[in-house]
Amino acid sequence: MNGRSRLTIPLVIVGLYVLLAVFAPLLSPDDPNAVALARRLLPPQAHHLMGTDALGRDVLSRVMYGTRVSLLVAAAAVVVAGVAGVALGMVAGWRGGWLGAVVMRIVDVVLSVPFFLLAVLVVAVLGPSLVNVVVCLAIVRWPRYARVAYSTTLQTRGRGFVRAATATGASGGWILARHVLPEVLPVAIVVGTLEFGLMVVYEASLSFLGLGVQPPTASWGSILSDGQQYIATAWWLATFPGLALFVLVLAVNLLGDAARDRLDPAKRATVTRRRFLRRPRTAEAPA
Repeated sequence: MNGRSRLTIPLVIVGLYVLLAVFAPLLSPDDPNAVALARRLLPPQAHHLMGTDALGRDVLSRVMYGTRVSLLVAAAAVVVAGVAGVALGMVAGWRGGWLGAVVMRIVDVVLSVPFFLLAVLVVAVLGPSLVNVVVCLAIVRWPRYARVAYSTTLQTRGRGFVRAATATGASGGWILARHVLPEVLPVAIVVGTLEFGLMVVYEASLSFLGLGVQPPTASWGSILSDGQQYIATAWWLATFPGLALFVLVLAVNLLGDAARDRLDPAKRATVTRRRFLRRPRTAEAPA
């Protein structure tokens, strides 16, 4: 698979998921919350392509609406965690001293706590809801952005153009926004792309445990949770939402790898060097 295909194929898949989430009310064949006990646990057929669940709800419609929840939660969590983590990491790396030490020790503490333990604690305090899931994921994952922003800021702070801006009397905030942020942003975008897939999995995990989006709102995790007790008799209840989750996470991870090759300076330099070494050398003309 060449470089263009590595970026195009996962981008198309993610784009299809986005379109499916946006136009779910128009594309879904049925109301995702419409209960009809007369048609409960129907296998996949013409009128219900993914079958129905124990309450007679159309699984295809619920998977479509679950796509909206997963993408919305993942995108919001990535944005909130990214903005908070990048801001704290840049300030800590620029100011240094006790402030940088305190911020980075907090980062180490948060990263050392298991995800589900911290998530259960946050949800227990705030209560399960869509907004609280976003807050929970942002609290758990902001240290990833803070760490890369901190290290990139430390590297950028000693470069010539930053020293020149400091010598001319520019303020710290202006230097951070004008010179440091453009260096941090590509790395943060790479981290955010890779984190997006984790946010989808984490949201599904919390909903599976009953700590995420609450019924009757459709979520991939809650659909999987409802279908686990029928796995031997109604295989479609867990298979289709699980497959949708798998394909989306795989596409996002492939997209993150492609973004890292294009945006990460160190990775881009390595790829450029390898291409140069593989370039066939022309024989020198005889004197």
